[in-house]
Amino acid sequence: MTVGEAIRAAAEHLAPTSDTARLDAELLMAHALGMNRSDMLLKAMREPAPESFPALVGRRAAHEPVAYITGEAEFYGLTLAVTPATLIPRSDSETLVEAALQSVGDSGRALDLGTGSGALLLAVLANCSGWQGIGVDASADALAVAVRNAASLGLVQRSQWLVRNWHEAGWSDDLGTFDLLLCNPPYVEAAAELEPQVSAWEPASALFAGSAGLDDYLVLIPQLRALMNPQAAAILEIGANQGDAVAAIAEAAGFACTLRRDLAGRARALILQA
Repeated sequence: MTVGEAIRAAAEHLAPTSDTARLDAELLMAHALGMNRSDMLLKAMREPAPESFPALVGRRAAHEPVAYITGEAEFYGLTLAVTPATLIPRSDSETLVEAALQSVGDSGRALDLGTGSGALLLAVLANCSGWQGIGVDASADALAVAVRNAASLGLVQRSQWLVRNWHEAGWSDDLGTFDLLLCNPPYVEAAAELEPQVSAWEPASALFAGSAGLDDYLVLIPQLRALMNPQAAAILEIGANQGDAVAAIAEAAGFACTLRRDLAGRARALILQA
């Protein structure tokens, strides 16, 4: 069977599992071949399919995310390592990066709260050469992935990665203050029904935040002012239906809020300023 034939067969097999079955099959085949998808489509479609490919398709058919199978995901033009210790960066979160890049100056300090793979902070640092940043996460395993990504992008000298938990007293005492705060906290309602590729594979601690999905906002937002320089902005990711609720929490803490929507027009981020 050729690469092209194997991809077509895999796409049919994956159709009940994935809304992007053809793309999934192509990404898995490119991974099996050790080449990028564009080169595969141009140069390898008539080559023999590798023996490792069916096992990869079987993993995807069991709802394992493609990013965990290949070990990487694309985010804001960057290729990032991901593991089951981290959420998979999603294009919706690029809304936060766009908002940050529109608001920052030539230099400053950024703090990424719940950094996971480091996606938000690394995207900002990669596009702002005068900036430095700190990424914090409660998971040491997640931070190990962020460190790998910083190294692969040549951003080790401008970044620091610390195990911190904003539910614990004193977690931020030695961090100083910042010109930009970024945060994609857990915000999924505990009873929410998620796709199997999310619920069975991505870390629950980075997804769920109580019955209304607001628990982490309630804990974190009142602590933000002490971390912010004058004129700083804190940019928080929110669920599509959480704009009013999170804004109310922020306004009660003395912040002015600006809503940003993603490319699909859904509420995606709140910009908080004192």
